[in-house]
Amino acid sequence: MKLIAAADARWGIGKDGKLLVSIPADMKYFQSVTSGHTVIMGRKTLESFPGKKPLKNRRNIVLTTRKDLKMDGVEIASGVEEALRMVSGSDPDEVFCIGGAQIYRLFLPYCDTALITRIDHVYDADAFLPDLDQAPEWVKTGESDEQVFFHLTYHFCTYKRRSS
Repeated sequence: MKLIAAADARWGIGKDGKLLVSIPADMKYFQSVTSGHTVIMGRKTLESFPGKKPLKNRRNIVLTTRKDLKMDGVEIASGVEEALRMVSGSDPDEVFCIGGAQIYRLFLPYCDTALITRIDHVYDADAFLPDLDQAPEWVKTGESDEQVFFHLTYHFCTYKRRSS
């Protein structure tokens, strides 16, 4: 399984249930990488999408304890184990954890790759990813050339779980 996110210089990913910044090239990257695959997210992440609709051209699995949640194009999982069962026959390279912070923490142990857009700026965030640069089980294996969006610089980075 892969994790995909955009994080600031302190690994912040959101504030008040919203992304810290919307970078068009990052959104395009997210769409191209996840399109045609399975995405796993929390209910709050789903509700943050335009029209609170699932992502098109993807299998959308939503973790929630709300038994009453019913929506076209969404499969509900009541916990991590159920979500993992739902994707057990899938190619792990085609399953993406897409947030939010609590979901990232729950699924990080099951991920072997993290695709992180690292934004060279510090925002007033209230949701964070674990710092993969400081985690001994993770190593950065790739980094794009510097990208620029107005005053922001960022890099597309790939982290891999170290073999044990």
